[in-house]
Amino acid sequence: MIAPADPVLDQLELGVRTRAGAVLIGPSGVGKTTLARTVADRLAAEFPRVDWVFATTARQPVPFGAFERLITVPETGSATAVSRAAAEQLGDGRLLIVDDAHLLDPLSSALVHQLAVEGTARLLLTATADDAPVPAEVSALWRDGLVARVDVRPPGHDDARLLAQADEFVATLPAPARSVLEFLTVSDPLPRTDADTLAGADAVDAALECGAVLAIGGELRPAHPLLLDAVRGALGGPELRRLRTAVVERTSGPGRGVVSRLRTAFLAIGSDRALTASELCAAAREALRLGDLDLSERLGRAALAQSPQLDARLTVGYALAWQGRGRDADEILAEIDPATLSEDELLAWALPTAANQFWMLSEPERATAFLRTTRGKVTSPSARITLDALSATFTMNAGNLGRALELADEVLGSEYADDTAVGWAASAAALSSARMGRFADVDALAERALSAGQPGLLRFTSGFGQTTALMMTGDTDRALELARRLTDLAQRHQPGRAIGAVLTADVLIASGEHAEAVPLLRDAAAALAPTGYSWGPLAWMLLAQALGRLGQPVEAGKALSRAETKHGLKSMLFAPELALARAATMSARGDEHGAVAAARDAVKAAERGGQQAVALRAARDGAQLGDPRAAETLARLSRDLDCAFARAALR
Repeated sequence: MIAPADPVLDQLELGVRTRAGAVLIGPSGVGKTTLARTVADRLAAEFPRVDWVFATTARQPVPFGAFERLITVPETGSATAVSRAAAEQLGDGRLLIVDDAHLLDPLSSALVHQLAVEGTARLLLTATADDAPVPAEVSALWRDGLVARVDVRPPGHDDARLLAQADEFVATLPAPARSVLEFLTVSDPLPRTDADTLAGADAVDAALECGAVLAIGGELRPAHPLLLDAVRGALGGPELRRLRTAVVERTSGPGRGVVSRLRTAFLAIGSDRALTASELCAAAREALRLGDLDLSERLGRAALAQSPQLDARLTVGYALAWQGRGRDADEILAEIDPATLSEDELLAWALPTAANQFWMLSEPERATAFLRTTRGKVTSPSARITLDALSATFTMNAGNLGRALELADEVLGSEYADDTAVGWAASAAALSSARMGRFADVDALAERALSAGQPGLLRFTSGFGQTTALMMTGDTDRALELARRLTDLAQRHQPGRAIGAVLTADVLIASGEHAEAVPLLRDAAAALAPTGYSWGPLAWMLLAQALGRLGQPVEAGKALSRAETKHGLKSMLFAPELALARAATMSARGDEHGAVAAARDAVKAAERGGQQAVALRAARDGAQLGDPRAAETLARLSRDLDCAFARAALR
């Protein structure tokens, strides 16, 4: 019992009424759920509906698992599209109570954060934040002040005593009631109909009568998470396997939704009721689509253990590459013999193999040669146009924007271009056009890339084109808003969130907000370090720029060194940014001549690559660093590219 309770209740109510919500934080067993229920009852009349969400305690988190009862996860669409649709379903002004929010799966965490940011639902959360790790999006709710934080820790609270009490309670339960809790240790929540079949209706009634479980919305939940810990501790490996097997046998088959199928596939790995390789592979693809790379890899490897089929190998390859594990992905993909593949299979294998070589393995020359060789082996126009689309992306990253735009235009004008080809070509064309100063073309290209519906990181490529165009045409506020929206869409998923932070920092630096950009870039650079994406070198380049402009020569020098080490052909697009990083670092060291020379190098690098918009930014930076010829350079560049940024820089 918490004393005094009224101040806690009042604070929670105030948070729900005046902010996006409130969170009650305290150790297990202090009555957080009871307090939340009291607040919910008090506030219910003020909302169109009130819903409870319970994070899983069964240690098998699956995408959107906590919201399975409230939303429908579609059979198609990326994680971003699914999250957006889910937010629209829930964002009707309801009160959403999230119990044990620290146990939410990643996509459920992201959804809760999205609802809070948009203010379309009010939140009341409970969480234990002392010992257990808390998802980044959940802790950000109170760290960023979106929800009011209320802490409770009554005097004399003893975790060990509570655990002992849970053990004693479980030990005194009748065997039938305890069997219901045992099933919940492997599948929490458990639909009442499934529990009746697995444990027996009488056992479920007994468990409800003695207070071991609760029935909420047609589902059974443990009355307290500690009860499952107590039961789980008494079960051995063979017994857990028996329980998983029974649940899988009950939940397998048609008619189940995406979330249920993923949960069943996960449980099947540790059971005696093996799913077929095809079923596991399908589940692995579902997890990949929803951005759960760990689950996708695990399910894909289980499929491979049964049958070395191509689909499973490709899925595992993508999951590993998107985690930044390029060598592991290369090993998986290299086990495929291209001589045994049909043309469609060859294309499906060549695309992730080339992309992994280019970015994750930092072998752009090898990847380009491999792409060229593969193109010579395929005959269908659609296969060739798809390979050309990826080639356009490679060419842009290598700094040849003119050729990249030519390739992209050919792809986008082809009747044989599928969504994959359009996604790559349009996103590359959007960024190339922006950096070349063709601002009027950017939005249409970005929209076409988005409409192609391709998952992954292409939205950041086209988004970078849009933020660049907005800045250069004088709408910095919209550029910052877009960059932040892209970051919010990425939520906790790396490397997307880090790339979104890089885009945000780029706008901040262009606006002179260097101090605000630094923490974003530090986190982004660290998150991108294990990957091979060219966004990683860019993060270090921008960090060196920001630190240098803040007069921190030592830290700027460290960031510059990392940028130079990571830079290569795959990030040659950002050669001007690297020169500007050198300029800012030299300026911080007091080397004015070196800073001016480096800024001029940035202008030259940009012009050589046809990046007129970037040349303007470099010339503006040169002026700020004291280049006496900067005004002349700006005037010359402005004659070829008249825009709001150029006019402001000249003034």
